[in-house]
Amino acid sequence: MIEALFESNCPDLKLIARGKVRDLYEIDDNSLLFVATDRISAYDVIMNSPIAGKGKILTQISVFWFDFLKDVVPNHLITADIDQMPASVQKYRDQLKGRSLLVKKVKVLPIEAIIRGYITGSGWKEYQAKGTVCDITLPSGLRESQRLQTPLFTPSTKADYGDHDENIHPDKCAEIIGSERAEEMSRVALQLYNRAAEYAAGRGIVIADTKFEFGVDSLGNLMLVDEVLTPDSSRFWPKALYKVGRAQESYDKQYLRDYLTSIDFDMHSPIDLPPTVLDNTFKKYIEAYVKLTGNRPDLE
Repeated sequence: MIEALFESNCPDLKLIARGKVRDLYEIDDNSLLFVATDRISAYDVIMNSPIAGKGKILTQISVFWFDFLKDVVPNHLITADIDQMPASVQKYRDQLKGRSLLVKKVKVLPIEAIIRGYITGSGWKEYQAKGTVCDITLPSGLRESQRLQTPLFTPSTKADYGDHDENIHPDKCAEIIGSERAEEMSRVALQLYNRAAEYAAGRGIVIADTKFEFGVDSLGNLMLVDEVLTPDSSRFWPKALYKVGRAQESYDKQYLRDYLTSIDFDMHSPIDLPPTVLDNTFKKYIEAYVKLTGNRPDLE
């Protein structure tokens, strides 16, 4: 039986931050350790109940995509193999194996690069109200879950825990990080999405939207960082069941969001989740991994 890791405990490592899912440690002047715990969040709220093994699946999916997309843009991954990590990390093998990434230390940009290939979620709600997504005007007559003629770059600010990320117009992104960097981020994020979406479609998955994060190294080069195209950061739909004009079945945490909506979740208070919700969400994550990679995840 897989034991859940709600929070890592590595007292001899320098803890920098705990995010909604990841714990971040500084290893030395040039590297960091990202630990994907089994916490799960929805609507920017960390639930009380972890999903045992979830962090390992997220890590293994990210490693797959880092390798698949490495010719589009460099990434921060040094290794995901704990045997290749420093001895200071290996001493916590029981906690960290299979859920940790040793990565290059870079300056993370304060923008999340969201790419929307289909109109759904908050974008669909805004479109119904104003005919726009992130204040970008779209053609009239679009239906829920419809594929957009061209994928949209719709950035958001990165909020501290407890606050909500804020969707912004691309022009605002340029004001925050500069027009050249914003243009580069948009171009690279769209290339990443298009490459991944084409691959996933061949594996029976529609990537409706996703979130990328980027950093800049000491030479000013853009690098892909954090997690990549996971069920936490993306909407994955079964291609065989896709139908325009309605909400879709999914392989991601939309199942959890739907449950929370059904119980009138207040969007603020952490709650305990029923075992059936935890189990079904975990099964969806496993199914996504198997479909995308052709392999079973290593949960040992």
